[in-house]
Amino acid sequence: MKDLTERIGATFVFAGIDVVATPLFGGVRRAQLAGRATVVDCGPIPLCGGSGRTPFRDLVTAMEACLDLRAHRSGTLPRAASYPPRPHRRSIGSLARLLRQAAIAAILDGTEKITRGGLEAIVLDHTAEEHYRPRVTRRVRTGGRTHRHGT
Repeated sequence: MKDLTERIGATFVFAGIDVVATPLFGGVRRAQLAGRATVVDCGPIPLCGGSGRTPFRDLVTAMEACLDLRAHRSGTLPRAASYPPRPHRRSIGSLARLLRQAAIAAILDGTEKITRGGLEAIVLDHTAEEHYRPRVTRRVRTGGRTHRHGT
């Protein structure tokens, strides 16, 4: 990789999960390649950006533009995106799955449009659902005292 980066007039982009922990950045050439690369950590998509930008809403708008549903009105999803505060709002993968499954459901039920209710009916991926599920607090009485236990 070092030789290629020196000989080819191009920008190299290494993308993946935890790229710096891979063999690409390990071994003898680690310092040489790491000295030529800038790591851009892509965390969850921000809900709000600088200068009044709304990256999440912009992403939803772009994804909505790719839908090919007969009865779906453009601009519906960005308005519905702020409600409810579900975990897909921070994960592009979860958001893409949510919209894809909602679109498939809309085609199958014949409505050909995505609604807030339709979005709520979709079961998200395991990680997103684990974070979305509200914690239930129950009171347990032991020895004359009441304790709160989260489940």
